[in-house]
Amino acid sequence: MIRFFNTLSGSLEEFRPLKEGEVRLYTCGPTVYDYPHIGNYRAYIFEDLLKRFLLLAGFKVIHVMNITDVDDKTIKGAARQGVSLQEYTAKYISAFFEDLKVLRIMPADIYPRATEHIPDMVRMVRGLLDRGYAYYKDGSVYFSIQKFPAYGRLAKIDLEELKAGARVDSDEYEKESVHDFALWKKAKEGEPFWETELGSGRPGWHIECSAMSTRYLGPSIDIHCGGIDNIFPHHENEIAQSEAYYGQKFVNYWLHCHHLVVEGEKMSKSRGNFYTLRDLLERGVDPVDLRFFLLSTHYRKMLNFTFDSLEQAKASRQRILDFVYELEHRTFAAGSASEVQSLAEKMLSNFREALADDLNISAALAALFEFIREINSRLSREQVKQDDSVAILRALAELDRVLAILPEKREDALSPELMEKIEQRQKARKEKNFALADALREELSQRGIILEDTKEGVRWKRIK
Repeated sequence: MIRFFNTLSGSLEEFRPLKEGEVRLYTCGPTVYDYPHIGNYRAYIFEDLLKRFLLLAGFKVIHVMNITDVDDKTIKGAARQGVSLQEYTAKYISAFFEDLKVLRIMPADIYPRATEHIPDMVRMVRGLLDRGYAYYKDGSVYFSIQKFPAYGRLAKIDLEELKAGARVDSDEYEKESVHDFALWKKAKEGEPFWETELGSGRPGWHIECSAMSTRYLGPSIDIHCGGIDNIFPHHENEIAQSEAYYGQKFVNYWLHCHHLVVEGEKMSKSRGNFYTLRDLLERGVDPVDLRFFLLSTHYRKMLNFTFDSLEQAKASRQRILDFVYELEHRTFAAGSASEVQSLAEKMLSNFREALADDLNISAALAALFEFIREINSRLSREQVKQDDSVAILRALAELDRVLAILPEKREDALSPELMEKIEQRQKARKEKNFALADALREELSQRGIILEDTKEGVRWKRIK
């Protein structure tokens, strides 16, 4: 059984997709006004973990992630630089897709851009006007939240405190500002706009996701994800718009991940603790170590980023890499020990069961590291055979379909020249010509090859 914590109900619920064997997943993508920071990627990697687990569990996943390329922030950024909205956002859209590859985040099936779906938004706003949920005021269109009695369920807001008729035009605002929100904004001088049946203007941020998610996934979807900062107003408004328009439940399961803070403080440029992926890469951080750090804390817990904690995550991942390296390069006796393969099967089962319990990554990784400890103990007693090593590596590959932290490619074979250097060193050692042996070792090291002498023979390893 798979269970997720549903923000809407505030409790753990058994996951039952709308269509057997298929999951329709919508995740809030970037607002492309700047490079995403590591807090954004905490959310995207949580969503990647969720998606990869669902695939491992045998589901077909139809994943849509929006790109917000028109909103208050993008418009201000383009105006500040004196360029078109399209030119301004293109750089950040390109950077976002580069980052996804670097962090091994699986691509969505569809990346709808807001500017390419204006007709869908206009059609939805027109329908809300016709159904009496929206109204014109000074050339803009607003959603009347008093016409939607269920408003506030997700964010746990009491509608008794509402001020009738109060409106808010800003895309983002505080929970205390529970007012009617803009669906369509009247054109302003210097801002991009579209000529539509609603008048000259542009969409509000919230209608964008409702229009794009329902365009590709239908009026009801299985899972909608985002950070907890999206709960209000964005996701609350999405529910109101979508359910008022279609007359049916919009999302069955709302999953939200907690904030990432830096050294216990909110990340901000003024504090000097604001990091993008590019910032960390310039500091020499391995992006896969960062991925492991971001996924290794449960998504509903606040994550505190420090460089010490990143180093700890790096060390933990290195323990896994060293284990795999040992299995790939060690010489094993033929045959198998059935209990070893049973341990691998049990580890995989425990790993899956932990993730099925609201993505309990801590328990999942505990199962993996306990398995590594047990197998290392057996390796030291030479109780692992050739068939066992193959089974273990197969289990780790299965597990890595979810974690995506192992080397993506096996090491290439060394060139004949480098192999000859290794053989020359071995010959020099046998002849007790240690000066030559050391010189050859150093030469190989300079060329990125580290040698390890074992009783089974010499092993080599590439370094960066």
